Amino acid sequence: MSDNSTRTLIMDGLWHNNQALVALLGLCPLLAVSNTAINGLGLGLATTAVLVASNSTVSLIRNFVRPEVRLPVFVMVIASFVTAIELGMNAYFHELHKILGIFIPLIVTNCTIIGRAEAFASKNNLWRSLVDGLSVGIGFTLVLIVLGGFRELVGQGTLFDQAHLMFGEAAKGMTLRIEDFPGMLIAILPPGAFIGLGLLIMVKNLIDKRLAERQAASSGYVEEATGATG
Repeated sequence: MSDNSTRTLIMDGLWHNNQALVALLGLCPLLAVSNTAINGLGLGLATTAVLVASNSTVSLIRNFVRPEVRLPVFVMVIASFVTAIELGMNAYFHELHKILGIFIPLIVTNCTIIGRAEAFASKNNLWRSLVDGLSVGIGFTLVLIVLGGFRELVGQGTLFDQAHLMFGEAAKGMTLRIEDFPGMLIAILPPGAFIGLGLLIMVKNLIDKRLAERQAASSGYVEEATGATG
């Protein structure tokens, strides 16, 4: 696979086809858990690990699975990895596991994961599936962190609160706090999640529009220069 193809896969997962901002998949855990940046990071890393593992496995077994039973087999593969990761989080990040609660096992039903397994990994080789899973997972995680950080900052006046749940006691100093900031309760309630996600989608669309205008202006300049010298 060429470097250009790898770059396209990475940019699609991170930006052009971001599953949270463009495909709008996996929104249930994204909206429910993203009330702090650390919660978003924890769920995002768990989702990324499942995506990479399930994409790789589906790619390896795709030629041995009959089409009639491919979806049950894919779900079984995803459920196996989710179970392993949930047990690992419960063992090593017990407090964070308790906060994320039911949304860890619900990764099994995340439309992003089953969608990538069916639409991409079942049709591509191991390397492309691994890159796709990693880039899509990181793109999803970044949205969770940014949305969680925004809601936490506006809602509570803090950032990276409870970082020690993931990084240990030494990370307690990571918490940033705006003194005497009363916070806006709506930001950490469910409506705040919808408002925050809407703002992120708006920002992405504005950036895409600005880039398209700049590219069009650059193309016009090149054509004009070529015509002038032709």
